[in-house]
Amino acid sequence: MIEIAEVQALSAWVVWSGLAIGLVFGAAMQTGRFCTLGALSDWVLMGNTVRMRLWILAMAVAIVLTQAAVGLGLLKDSDSFYTSSRLLWLSHILGGLLFGFGMALASGCGSRILVRVGEGSLKALVAFLVMALASFMTIRGITGVLRSQTVEQVFLTLPTQQDLVSLAALAFGIELTSVRLVLVLVLVTGMLGFVVFAPGQGLSRKGILTAGLVGACIAAGWLTTGWLGFVDEHPDTLAPAYLVTNTRGPESLTFVAPLAYSLELLLYWSDRSQVLTFSVATVLGTVLGAAGAARVSKRFQWQGFASITDLGQHLVGAALMGIGGVVALGCTIGHGLTGVSLLALGSIVSVCSILAGGWAGLWYLQR
Repeated sequence: MIEIAEVQALSAWVVWSGLAIGLVFGAAMQTGRFCTLGALSDWVLMGNTVRMRLWILAMAVAIVLTQAAVGLGLLKDSDSFYTSSRLLWLSHILGGLLFGFGMALASGCGSRILVRVGEGSLKALVAFLVMALASFMTIRGITGVLRSQTVEQVFLTLPTQQDLVSLAALAFGIELTSVRLVLVLVLVTGMLGFVVFAPGQGLSRKGILTAGLVGACIAAGWLTTGWLGFVDEHPDTLAPAYLVTNTRGPESLTFVAPLAYSLELLLYWSDRSQVLTFSVATVLGTVLGAAGAARVSKRFQWQGFASITDLGQHLVGAALMGIGGVVALGCTIGHGLTGVSLLALGSIVSVCSILAGGWAGLWYLQR
């Protein structure tokens, strides 16, 4: 049986790995200007598909690497909350719409806000604090009570876990490995077809490298928490355990609930029950990585609010993202890359809803 000292050492490795993944992710996001809202606005407002194609490329990389890890037995996807058999379809739709609309008002999603903090944006720092508070309230506070008593009462119980591989295997009576291989091949081929043949200018090497790094960070997160941080028998409980994860299951990058956990850790630092987790380490790493890249590229610049209207939009947008992200169980990264890498049906619904909400937000701002 593994000893307590070994568990502590493994926990430290998971946290340090989370910090390293965050550093790479933040630097790649800042250097490559990788942004979901930017991709959506470029496409909708200017007809420019470059950043949207890069976002799809990052998604394809995340899917290939994550599904390979699952197929090789390095990651047990059934232990992730993304693949639960309970499909909270109304939560995914409503939360996604709120998050997407708020994303437009706040000039970026949770990950983009962290990158902007690293670039010296004080208004992004305010948005971070408001989003963290709103998400904390929706996890454990007054909006959390409303969430659990309303939208979360509406769900579908599926006969298997909600990832497309399991659903297809059940529907056609085919073995999981074969279904996984065929499904990933078809989906990724379609995605790469869009990336290569969609109208618009060609993709730069820098953009392709950025998308590849972002997608690889998703898979690295899964391997860190689902393989490195997994023990078959924890010495305290004598049961299998995932070390230093907030969901007590395998995790990868997401930027809604981890903002709340980061704020909680800062507020209750002296409480010995509070520990530095993988997701909190990725939040810190993303800010530091973006700050380092901004310094190197000489893009670091202190920024404030341009007007009262700008302040109001950021406050409302950050609050909507904090609430909507928790209701939807994820964000543009948490669902758009991390959840989709597991081919989770709920994540696909959330992504579509977030994009619809973002489009509505851009339309509102144009008005």
